[in-house]
Amino acid sequence: MKTPAKLPIGIEDFKKIRTEGFYYVDKTGMITELLNNWGEINLFTRPRRFGKSLNMSMLKYFFSFGCDPELFQGLAVAEERELCEHYMGKFPVISITLKNAEAQNFKKAQALLCSVIGSEALRFQFLMDSERLSAEEKERYRRLIHTDADSLQEFPMSDDVLKGSLRTLSQLLCRHYGQKAILLIDEYDVPLDRAQQNGYYDEMVDLIRSMFGQALKTNESLQFAVLTGCLRIAKESIFTGLNNLNVISITDDLFHEHFGFTDAEVKALLEYYGLHDKYSDLKEWYDGYRFGETSIYCPWDVINHVSRLRVNPDARPRAYWINSSGNSIIRTLLQKATPQTRMELDRLVNGDAVIKKINEELTYRELYDSLDNLWSVLFTTGYLTKKAEIDLNTYELVIPNREIRMIFTEQILDWFQKEAREDAPALDAFCEAFCQGDPAAIEHQFASYLKKTISIRDTAVRKERKENFYHGILLGLLSHREDWLLLSSVESGIGYSDILIELPDKNIGIVIEIKYSESRNLKAACQKALEQIEEKNYADRLMEDDMDTIFKYGIACRRNACMVRMAESERY
Repeated sequence: MKTPAKLPIGIEDFKKIRTEGFYYVDKTGMITELLNNWGEINLFTRPRRFGKSLNMSMLKYFFSFGCDPELFQGLAVAEERELCEHYMGKFPVISITLKNAEAQNFKKAQALLCSVIGSEALRFQFLMDSERLSAEEKERYRRLIHTDADSLQEFPMSDDVLKGSLRTLSQLLCRHYGQKAILLIDEYDVPLDRAQQNGYYDEMVDLIRSMFGQALKTNESLQFAVLTGCLRIAKESIFTGLNNLNVISITDDLFHEHFGFTDAEVKALLEYYGLHDKYSDLKEWYDGYRFGETSIYCPWDVINHVSRLRVNPDARPRAYWINSSGNSIIRTLLQKATPQTRMELDRLVNGDAVIKKINEELTYRELYDSLDNLWSVLFTTGYLTKKAEIDLNTYELVIPNREIRMIFTEQILDWFQKEAREDAPALDAFCEAFCQGDPAAIEHQFASYLKKTISIRDTAVRKERKENFYHGILLGLLSHREDWLLLSSVESGIGYSDILIELPDKNIGIVIEIKYSESRNLKAACQKALEQIEEKNYADRLMEDDMDTIFKYGIACRRNACMVRMAESERY
């Protein structure tokens, strides 16, 4: 029996995937579409973890001199025989990634860029012996690869050498081969993002503008270039005077199937591993992105979850994309949120849409200037996706899937609890009301907290999940009292109580049962909670721990409203 192919988690090298027994979702149709829809400078913008780097590696191997045709055997592009004869293995290819060109200051960032360029230039050491290069040209190459043992910098290029490095390398390769070069730049916008975060944006813009300008503008040694990134950066920022820039964003119909997985590709993958019964879970959690008019899955999520399913067929979906990077964008949105914005977030989390005008051409300096720009960033980076196009650059936006909805929910909850904790006296009074048997005070303060945040009620989930949200809020607020023994979902009596609290110094015990009310009859939900406390004997554990006084609370919630009722306190 043939061993199933391995899953390529985090592998971005096309050759390794094709030669070392990994499963590959065929994206070579991108090569055909790239050549048939010619653009001299092509910029692809897609969210993180949608296969940009792997596609760039694929392009590198296909076009580079010495390409092994076996790498593409059986793939879609191999069927384009005339195209392969004309383009496969016929070009010098410069391929760099800027994803790691991030630093705390400009000097370090500059050194990292020198290292990226120098390391790539080292692949072409044969240029030093080329009979087609003059002594002056070989000296220009030497400046790219020069290292200094006494220098802390690996490739100590001057500013002028660095700014002209990509143009220089393309010229030298063209001279050697008699064939124009192809330039591939992956994650072109990472240095700008980090520069804005760390306070050296102007210096980095100047450097990148000069590097790209020299390499991409009127470069007679360039066949074509492909760049990838998360955001389309405004022309006036780094693409000044570049009239040959062809931008393919998530709103375009071209190349819509080449980043991420289509529904058919996910079905084929699941069928291959005998996991077809998991299709509905993957669709709910990881589908829903819309590139052009095509529905797309996040490939990072799909591959990671299928890998877990192969080990444990009962493994539940989890948020893999969340853990691949931070979610500072949402935190920033929450910090800037107006009451109107919070209402819009509420609608999004509950499966509704918001209508926003999207600006796909920003500078990093502008990103956080206004809430309008933040909506654009949420859209272009994959936190929101289009449901429909309303007008030019105006879209009906939704949260794409359950994973992203979880990001919003968790970030909102964290923000809420942080905001609440800033008011320590109010929290002290709220907690004290529980051990004083004051349900009216509890209700008043809890309702006040809920009204400050968003009513995350998510109509797409079960009632139990809605209750879990309010459970989490209450637990976070009560954890303010570090001197209390706080127990959540702990076994007591003949079931599991929502929250048990023990105050050892006062011998006071507290039982809390939370219900989500689908109707406005919060009173009935409170009564049901109190009855459950009695029926399940949730107070037994507190009695066993010798609590003298026990308070029992039933709390009902609906959206951002609540009601609190208390059973008669009992003394033992």
